[in-house]
Amino acid sequence: MGLNTINIKEKFNKFSEQWSPKIIAQMNDHHIKLARIEGDFVWHSHKDTDEVFFVIEGELRIDFRDGSVTLHEGEMFVVPKGVEHKPFAENECKIMLLERAGTVSTGDADSSTIIEENDWI
Repeated sequence: MGLNTINIKEKFNKFSEQWSPKIIAQMNDHHIKLARIEGDFVWHSHKDTDEVFFVIEGELRIDFRDGSVTLHEGEMFVVPKGVEHKPFAENECKIMLLERAGTVSTGDADSSTIIEENDWI
């Protein structure tokens, strides 16, 4: 067992691409990921798993078919499994995600932005 801490700022400094989550740790059967996002993502849902969004820096809006929730720095939100949603950030936003290992970022959406496997950093 490694007893190393993970420095979130250092991890964000290792990548600049957006909408490409990077895995920084695993907890049981879940991955903890970091992502830089800006603009619109695709409408999607994850039928078998919840998804946690935690804003490290910036502001994130998560749209739902019947409303939206806006997260500011230091806030988090759990999107329940099966709920269709679309993340959006007007300016670059740094987020942490907690998802079951193997979860495809675009869920059930048919999209050219599908990232089957995320890189570890």
